[in-house]
Amino acid sequence: MIEKDKFHIFNYIKKEEYCASMDGMRYMLKKQKKKVQENGEEVEKDVLLVTIWPEPYCYAKTPEEKKQRMEFDFSADGVMDAADWLNEQYAQQKPLWTLSKKLV
Repeated sequence: MIEKDKFHIFNYIKKEEYCASMDGMRYMLKKQKKKVQENGEEVEKDVLLVTIWPEPYCYAKTPEEKKQRMEFDFSADGVMDAADWLNEQYAQQKPLWTLSKKLV
């Protein structure tokens, strides 16, 4: 599980994608531009895109249908929300992560 008090990666993901794994579940956090409507105008906004997928392959070699995504605010609080979501997905899909570890 991700320990939120040690998960201070916001400054890192301002510039780079952050990839890691957790016992069979791989994940990536990255800044992404998204077009949104604000006050009747289309503007670009930074969002935090979080993607999870099962081991053993890297992001580029994993089929799209095996990836799951969620967007969060691009902020330090958004990173904490992402950590909560990652921990929830890890717990809810534990059999998938356990199975994927056996494929390595």
